[in-house]
Amino acid sequence: MQYHLNGFRPGDPATGVRIAELDAHANELPREVDVLIVGGGPTGLTLAAQLAAFPDLSVVVVEQKPGRLELGQADGIACRSMEMFEAFGFSERVLKESYYVNETTFWKPSEARRANIARSGRIQDVEDGLSEFPHVILNQARIQDFLLDVVHQSSSGREPFYGRRLLHLTNDPSATHPVTATLERVDTGVRETIRARYVVGCEGARSVVRTEIGRKLAGDSANQAWGVMDVLAVTDFPDIRFKCAVHSAHEGNLLVIPREGGYLVRLYIELDKLKNSERVLDKNITAERLVAAAQRILQPYTLDVKEIAWWSVYDIGQRLTDKFDDVPEDAMPERMPRIFIAGDACHTHSPKAGQGMNVSIADAYNLGWKLAAVLRGRSSPAILHTYSAERQSLAQELIDFDRAFAKMFSAPPKDPSNPDAGGVDPAEFQAAFVKAGRFTAGTAVHYRPSLIVAEATHQTRATGFVIGTRFHSAPVIRYADARAMHLGHTIKADGRWRLFAFAGSGDLASAQSPFYRLFAFLTESSQSPIRKYTPDGADIDSVIDVRAIVQESHRDLRSDTLPPLSIPNKGRYGLRDYEKVFCADPASDIYDMRGIDRTHGALLVVRPDQYVANVLPLDATAELAAFFDEFMLTADVPELVGASHR
Repeated sequence: MQYHLNGFRPGDPATGVRIAELDAHANELPREVDVLIVGGGPTGLTLAAQLAAFPDLSVVVVEQKPGRLELGQADGIACRSMEMFEAFGFSERVLKESYYVNETTFWKPSEARRANIARSGRIQDVEDGLSEFPHVILNQARIQDFLLDVVHQSSSGREPFYGRRLLHLTNDPSATHPVTATLERVDTGVRETIRARYVVGCEGARSVVRTEIGRKLAGDSANQAWGVMDVLAVTDFPDIRFKCAVHSAHEGNLLVIPREGGYLVRLYIELDKLKNSERVLDKNITAERLVAAAQRILQPYTLDVKEIAWWSVYDIGQRLTDKFDDVPEDAMPERMPRIFIAGDACHTHSPKAGQGMNVSIADAYNLGWKLAAVLRGRSSPAILHTYSAERQSLAQELIDFDRAFAKMFSAPPKDPSNPDAGGVDPAEFQAAFVKAGRFTAGTAVHYRPSLIVAEATHQTRATGFVIGTRFHSAPVIRYADARAMHLGHTIKADGRWRLFAFAGSGDLASAQSPFYRLFAFLTESSQSPIRKYTPDGADIDSVIDVRAIVQESHRDLRSDTLPPLSIPNKGRYGLRDYEKVFCADPASDIYDMRGIDRTHGALLVVRPDQYVANVLPLDATAELAAFFDEFMLTADVPELVGASHR
């Protein structure tokens, strides 16, 4: 899509108008709620979208701003975030509007004349095979629109309550809704209270929730001022529609991020060093100064800025909170968290690596399904401890990466004629950029063993699905209709666990093979996690969804040889679900791509947030049962709907 040709306009580019808002003020704030989300940015709305999958839960979002965001600061969307958006059902909408980051170019001082710049390198932005999705650029406001649409499409979804400022929280552990939030209407000053079972602070670096639970952002500043602006400009700089890093000899550095629509471009512009204790706001920097700095850096090329859609200045700093919930370390054995923080409320960093919104969204995606499982009585509250443990360590990795990356980006280019003067070698900077690719794509996350991540005892059965990492999707052929698709796209943001059973060679030839015995165990045994943890009368896949993958061609496979559980009856009419059996795609064989043991097959346990929790042999039914028994809560053993269709 192309847009912004005749000026920047926020909202839906297909219509040129803002998406209509629901009237959140038509009703007063409810007195009690299961989850109160403070902050209606991408973090809070991701959490709301995840919780919207459960109509039996009551969720309220309060936001201090007066209404929907029209223009956001964040814009980079990592491959991993796109995978999450696919689970929420709007990845196609993002791809339709976005700018695709295909290549990144690098510029350094010209060898002929160091006052000018020259291109020094070019790389593919995302390595082949890292994800089925690209790295794209799209305004944060549009992402929030899409997340709100997910919320509204649910039976219980509502618009955030705008214009509410959180004042303080109190916690009464003896109450059914232990956390009481006192809010203030920004327009009238009227105070309101709401009681919640859980509260999540997603309101940014100045989080009141963080302060109320006694947590602090700790870190330091690089004492370096930067400016950022979204502009419509006329220029002869040849890489204006490429993501590119520009190091000039004496005028500072610049990062170019083309924006969606074909015309808009974002410029990150290096400014002055700051003195100790000096803040960038003390410098009284103007938009005109940013434009002049960009023009000097891009010499000998010209930059004629016609319109500035948005601009800001900031100083680089990396700060992190020691824990992301309200429970002290020494109280964890006997106390469960009730209040959480996510996103910028617990980690802040420079924006140039494009990690802020992406990591924050992942925080919410990690927490949302856990809250739902506990509130709905599916899982022990102990799983809530894993949120801070998993995301705080990941945030520490982000801070360490961002500190090194920002330092290298702000360093002057090394002068070949004066090697003792210091600086960064342009080739070294480019190499570091390539090395950091998996981290910036969001695919390098690796959770440690915990209550919901097993030890890697049987990793050799599926070497490409590393326990603790996200499920790396691969192409398959759906048996029922020969549709070529990605297996990972069957994992939706619906709170369900997944079992992917990869059949070994010859497994379908014998009813006594490990593949068939696994399905018999899941259907018939009283120790089956499906039988133990599926509520009475619910569909057989409502808690744990089982999928079968076989090596045979879809044209050779016979449906009457498949286990009944792989084509279950569901719903009020007992209709068969034909979309749970997949065949390897000869053109891109998932067994080869992901290191699946062809002889013996493998069983993958995948969490609701798409992370691989365990890899097991097909016949390791006792280990499978023991894994779920650690954290799931038992339901009455039912006569499951869909256990047989013969």
